[in-house]
Amino acid sequence: MSNVERNYEVAKEIYAAYGVDTDAVLKRMDEIPVSIHCWQINDLQGLEDFNSKLTGGIQATGNAGGKPTTIPEYFAQLSEALKLVPGRKKVAAHAIYHTLGKVVERDELKPEYFADWVDFAKKEDIGLDFNPTYFSHPKSEDGFTLASRDESIRQYWVGHGKCCRKVGEFFGKELGQTCYTNHWIPDGYKDITVDKIGPREILIKSLDEIFAEKIDPKYNVDSVESKLFGLGVEAYTVGSHEFYTNYVAHKDNCIICMDAGHFHPTEVISAKLSSYLCFGQEIMLHVSRPVRWDSDHVTILDEETQAIMEEIKRADAFDKVHIGLDYFDGSINRIAATAIGARSTKKAIMKALLEPTAKLQKLEHEGNLTQRLGFLEETKTLPFGLVWAKYCEMHGCEQDNWIERYC
Repeated sequence: MSNVERNYEVAKEIYAAYGVDTDAVLKRMDEIPVSIHCWQINDLQGLEDFNSKLTGGIQATGNAGGKPTTIPEYFAQLSEALKLVPGRKKVAAHAIYHTLGKVVERDELKPEYFADWVDFAKKEDIGLDFNPTYFSHPKSEDGFTLASRDESIRQYWVGHGKCCRKVGEFFGKELGQTCYTNHWIPDGYKDITVDKIGPREILIKSLDEIFAEKIDPKYNVDSVESKLFGLGVEAYTVGSHEFYTNYVAHKDNCIICMDAGHFHPTEVISAKLSSYLCFGQEIMLHVSRPVRWDSDHVTILDEETQAIMEEIKRADAFDKVHIGLDYFDGSINRIAATAIGARSTKKAIMKALLEPTAKLQKLEHEGNLTQRLGFLEETKTLPFGLVWAKYCEMHGCEQDNWIERYC
């Protein structure tokens, strides 16, 4: 018996005393995918132009070496990162990550331009999600895309959204699992805004046009992602959380996406989840780590990431909440950053699954709040790391030694 197995047997016995079946947790872990974003590998630069610059309120900072300079090198690095993450996975691609090797007008994208992604997904045994790229383009330079008053620009981006939904449908059909196509736009104003309703009325019109074609949700489901503010749109963001919350409440096959870094620093998405789940709504998540603002730092096993997973577990909603990642840090090794964030997210999921929720909820319902608090504190020191080590061993992933390879 290996040290990992011996340690796991000890942890199994300890958790059993709290009413938690660790074997069942390991099995459940394999049923919950984490969608790993493709853009950490090369700072959201895309694959059509390796010299492109980010614009539209997006910024990747840092100049660490090792950034891929060719499409084959990019996929090799992404594959290396995925191998470091145990369990079920998806990858979220962006529209500028097609593999034609040249710039293509975004309202002319075709599913076949992403055939290499399908081949990659089949080889890696993963699913795919998708994201339109409504930024880093001459037609987004004035700060408006789907909410633009310029009809030619608005129609261009509506066309892009329609193209991307077809790519999502293509992914879903080819891989036999739903693709979640997430729409985020940078639209807004830097300073005092007089007409806040007008751009939102235009955005409703654009979204209605994009989502007009019915696509089987077995293949593609669309989500819309809010943001409090961005660089250059500090005063007013058209696609706010309140706007999209109301929009999805009136639409079929379109769900809300919440990014952990897109709210006020004192506002957390873990506190919002139950308000959507009690109405039976699906939710897309972008798990990130803000530092003072939406800085998209690598996800770690911090309080909010843990709280998000605990809320999902307590609501028994891992089938309703779709967990994706969104961060880009160019100051550290990008392969390691991808793996660190994904592994941290999976650790948070496992730690939530290992919580004796039934016991805690029973105490709460009985009004025994003292024992509830006491047991919540006791569970913080239970040996979840021993169960994590077992999970890594099950999937042939190193637990600690891999980190030194990227220093």
